[in-house]
Amino acid sequence: MKKQIGKSDLNVFPIGLGAMGMSDFYGQADEQESIRTLHAAIEHGVNLIDTADMYGYGENEKLLQKAFNGKWDKLILATKFGIVRDKQNPANRSINGKPEYVKQACEASLKRLGRETIDLYYLHRVDQSTPIEETVGAMAELVKEGKVRYIGLSEVSGETLRRANAVHPITAVQSEYSLWSQDVEQTTLPTIRELGASLVAYSPLGRGFLTGRFQKFNDLPKDDFRRFSPRFQGENFDKNLQLLKLVEEIAADKGCKPSQLALAWLLAQGKEVVPIPGTTKVVNLLENIAAVNISLTNDEISRIGNIMKNIHGERYDASGMKFINA
Repeated sequence: MKKQIGKSDLNVFPIGLGAMGMSDFYGQADEQESIRTLHAAIEHGVNLIDTADMYGYGENEKLLQKAFNGKWDKLILATKFGIVRDKQNPANRSINGKPEYVKQACEASLKRLGRETIDLYYLHRVDQSTPIEETVGAMAELVKEGKVRYIGLSEVSGETLRRANAVHPITAVQSEYSLWSQDVEQTTLPTIRELGASLVAYSPLGRGFLTGRFQKFNDLPKDDFRRFSPRFQGENFDKNLQLLKLVEEIAADKGCKPSQLALAWLLAQGKEVVPIPGTTKVVNLLENIAAVNISLTNDEISRIGNIMKNIHGERYDASGMKFINA
């Protein structure tokens, strides 16, 4: 049942858990329910937990330390660095992949997590003012020092991945991949497969859209960042809802939820694909896990994937799109 991440000795349940929403971006979360969800993940075999230093300005890593202190041996921890947020003005962000910052960020994450080693450490976005070879070179030094076991990149092009891999083996690439974000199949997935890495798919449920929970814009909480996502706005939202209805019809025929169908479709893309849906609730976690039991025929895989090939709207606003497939 377990999947190997790249060429590493990290063996994970086919579906991981993204912890971002427990501290940031999707409105206020209940900390106790989040911790219950984290514990339930481990109890049900989900052992890849994903965070980043910028989620909640470090609070998400602290939450994991609170939840897993004394239980770290039961899971594989992935965290990320490179996006620097201004707490006074959250809209202000910069990318830092300079070697000295790599080491500083790692030390800070280890301290917040209460750990001596990070299992999988990602560069969250490519710093376009620093050669990728320099950033990865500094990450490779962390491996030599025993502070990091394996390294990964996020939202990189195939060319950047190849250059990085020439410096040190890249174990995983994290990119948005779902029914409504299939561009990675053209940009990076062929190189990931060629190099024997894994694709860890974030937002595999289209930032919650593929659950069918949002039927109108005002269903989004007031402080939810999806309100700024082009796919959730105006005509785009309405047109995407029409596409979702087609997915919902197939899910009904299969006797499952649209979210489970979306995850089953991703799992069918290959052994190198590991989705990490985020949730703050135990009930959603259990629903997501159940997707591993859904089997799809080749015809179904093709039909489902084609529904959302022409999604309406970009993944991020113009400033966010600059750092995609970099």
